[in-house]
Amino acid sequence: MPKNKGKGGKNRSRAKSDRDGKRELHFKNTDEGQEYAQVLKMLGGPWLEAYCFDGQKRLCHICGKMGRKVRIAVGDIVLISLRGFQDNKADVIDKYMPDEVRALKTAGELPETVKLNETEEGGEDNFEFGSGGEEEESAEEEEDSDKDDIDDI
Repeated sequence: MPKNKGKGGKNRSRAKSDRDGKRELHFKNTDEGQEYAQVLKMLGGPWLEAYCFDGQKRLCHICGKMGRKVRIAVGDIVLISLRGFQDNKADVIDKYMPDEVRALKTAGELPETVKLNETEEGGEDNFEFGSGGEEEESAEEEEDSDKDDIDDI
Protein backbone atom coordinates (compact mmCIF):
# COMPACT_ATOMS: atom_id res chain seq x y z
CA MET A 1 0.00 0.00 0.00
CA PRO A 2 1.54 3.40 -1.01
CA LYS A 3 2.05 5.99 1.68
CA ASN A 4 -0.07 9.14 1.71
CA LYS A 5 2.21 12.14 1.16
CA GLY A 6 -0.42 14.66 2.37
CA LYS A 7 -0.28 16.91 -0.69
CA GLY A 8 -3.83 16.33 -1.95
CA GLY A 9 -5.10 14.79 -5.13
CA LYS A 10 -5.50 15.84 -8.73
CA ASN A 11 -8.25 18.33 -7.87
CA ARG A 12 -5.78 20.32 -5.75
CA SER A 13 -3.44 20.78 -8.67
CA ARG A 14 -6.36 21.89 -10.85
CA ALA A 15 -7.36 24.45 -8.25
CA LYS A 16 -3.81 25.83 -8.13
CA SER A 17 -3.79 26.40 -11.89
CA ASP A 18 -7.11 28.29 -11.68
CA ARG A 19 -5.63 30.96 -9.39
CA ASP A 20 -4.54 33.47 -11.97
CA GLY A 21 -3.68 36.92 -10.67
CA LYS A 22 -5.82 38.98 -13.05
CA ARG A 23 -8.91 38.00 -14.94
CA GLU A 24 -10.89 39.70 -17.67
CA LEU A 25 -13.45 42.25 -16.48
CA HIS A 26 -16.98 41.36 -17.61
CA PHE A 27 -19.36 44.23 -18.29
CA LYS A 28 -23.13 43.78 -18.31
CA ASN A 29 -24.88 43.01 -21.57
CA THR A 30 -28.30 44.67 -21.56
CA ASP A 31 -29.35 42.75 -24.68
CA GLU A 32 -29.09 39.50 -22.71
CA GLY A 33 -30.89 40.99 -19.69
CA GLN A 34 -27.94 41.36 -17.33
CA GLU A 35 -27.73 43.79 -14.42
CA TYR A 36 -25.37 44.69 -11.57
CA ALA A 37 -26.57 44.04 -8.01
CA GLN A 38 -25.37 44.22 -4.41
CA VAL A 39 -26.05 41.34 -2.04
CA LEU A 40 -28.37 42.32 0.82
CA LYS A 41 -28.97 39.01 2.58
CA MET A 42 -27.89 35.41 2.26
CA LEU A 43 -31.01 33.24 2.48
CA GLY A 44 -29.42 29.81 2.70
CA GLY A 45 -28.60 27.23 0.11
CA PRO A 46 -28.07 28.76 -3.31
CA TRP A 47 -30.44 31.70 -2.67
CA LEU A 48 -29.74 35.32 -1.80
CA GLU A 49 -31.56 38.64 -1.81
CA ALA A 50 -29.94 41.38 -3.88
CA TYR A 51 -30.62 45.03 -4.65
CA CYS A 52 -30.29 45.57 -8.38
CA PHE A 53 -29.06 48.95 -9.56
CA ASP A 54 -32.21 49.35 -11.66
CA GLY A 55 -34.02 49.97 -8.35
CA GLN A 56 -35.58 46.56 -7.55
CA LYS A 57 -34.91 43.91 -4.91
CA ARG A 58 -34.71 40.45 -6.42
CA LEU A 59 -34.40 36.89 -5.19
CA CYS A 60 -31.28 35.45 -6.84
CA HIS A 61 -30.11 31.89 -7.38
CA ILE A 62 -26.38 31.07 -7.40
CA CYS A 63 -25.51 28.73 -10.27
CA GLY A 64 -24.13 25.29 -9.39
CA LYS A 65 -20.48 25.62 -10.46
CA MET A 66 -20.25 29.13 -9.06
CA GLY A 67 -21.75 28.12 -5.72
CA ARG A 68 -19.04 25.52 -5.20
CA LYS A 69 -16.06 27.64 -6.26
CA VAL A 70 -16.89 31.24 -5.29
CA ARG A 71 -17.90 32.46 -1.84
CA ILE A 72 -20.45 35.26 -1.87
CA ALA A 73 -21.02 37.43 1.21
CA VAL A 74 -23.33 40.28 2.14
CA GLY A 75 -22.24 43.51 0.47
CA ASP A 76 -20.58 41.88 -2.55
CA ILE A 77 -21.24 43.22 -6.05
CA VAL A 78 -22.48 40.55 -8.47
CA LEU A 79 -23.59 40.34 -12.08
CA ILE A 80 -27.02 38.79 -12.45
CA SER A 81 -29.04 37.53 -15.39
CA LEU A 82 -32.69 38.59 -15.32
CA ARG A 83 -35.35 36.00 -16.05
CA GLY A 84 -37.75 36.82 -18.84
CA PHE A 85 -40.65 34.96 -17.26
CA GLN A 86 -40.12 35.99 -13.59
CA ASP A 87 -39.32 39.64 -12.95
CA ASN A 88 -38.66 39.23 -9.20
CA LYS A 89 -36.08 36.41 -9.64
CA ALA A 90 -32.64 36.31 -11.24
CA ASP A 91 -29.52 34.13 -11.54
CA VAL A 92 -26.05 35.11 -10.31
CA ILE A 93 -23.51 34.89 -13.13
CA ASP A 94 -20.36 36.47 -11.71
CA LYS A 95 -18.93 37.97 -8.52
CA TYR A 96 -16.67 41.01 -8.70
CA MET A 97 -13.57 41.38 -6.54
CA PRO A 98 -12.95 44.78 -4.83
CA ASP A 99 -10.41 45.93 -7.42
CA GLU A 100 -12.83 45.01 -10.22
CA VAL A 101 -15.59 47.01 -8.50
CA ARG A 102 -13.30 50.05 -8.40
CA ALA A 103 -12.62 49.60 -12.13
CA LEU A 104 -16.37 49.39 -12.82
CA LYS A 105 -16.93 52.60 -10.83
CA THR A 106 -14.25 54.48 -12.76
CA ALA A 107 -15.73 53.20 -16.04
CA GLY A 108 -19.10 54.63 -15.02
CA GLU A 109 -20.88 51.27 -14.95
CA LEU A 110 -21.80 51.47 -11.24
CA PRO A 111 -23.37 54.43 -9.42
CA GLU A 112 -21.07 56.45 -7.17
CA THR A 113 -23.26 55.70 -4.13
CA VAL A 114 -22.16 52.05 -4.04
CA LYS A 115 -20.39 51.15 -0.78
CA LEU A 116 -17.71 48.48 -0.96
CA ASN A 117 -16.74 45.97 1.74
CA GLU A 118 -12.95 46.15 1.80
CA THR A 119 -12.15 44.81 5.27
CA GLU A 120 -11.80 41.21 4.10
CA GLU A 121 -9.45 42.06 1.23
CA GLY A 122 -6.83 43.87 3.29
CA GLY A 123 -8.60 47.22 3.42
CA GLU A 124 -7.83 49.49 6.32
CA ASP A 125 -9.83 48.98 9.49
CA ASN A 126 -10.96 52.38 10.68
CA PHE A 127 -10.49 52.51 14.45
CA GLU A 128 -11.27 55.69 16.31
CA PHE A 129 -9.53 56.23 19.60
CA GLY A 130 -10.82 58.56 22.26
CA SER A 131 -9.44 62.01 22.94
CA GLY A 132 -7.28 62.96 25.90
CA GLY A 133 -10.40 63.67 27.99
CA GLU A 134 -10.96 59.94 28.54
CA GLU A 135 -7.50 59.53 30.02
CA GLU A 136 -8.27 62.24 32.56
CA GLU A 137 -11.54 60.52 33.50
CA SER A 138 -9.80 57.15 33.96
CA ALA A 139 -7.15 58.79 36.18
CA GLU A 140 -9.92 60.25 38.38
CA GLU A 141 -11.59 56.82 38.60
CA GLU A 142 -8.31 55.26 39.76
CA GLU A 143 -8.02 57.83 42.54
CA ASP A 144 -11.61 57.05 43.66
CA SER A 145 -10.89 53.33 43.62
CA ASP A 146 -7.79 53.88 45.81
CA LYS A 147 -10.03 55.52 48.41
CA ASP A 148 -12.44 52.57 48.47
CA ASP A 149 -9.99 49.81 49.29
CA ILE A 150 -11.37 46.34 50.08
CA ASP A 151 -9.44 46.18 53.35
CA ASP A 152 -11.38 49.18 54.64
CA ILE A 153 -14.73 47.37 54.39
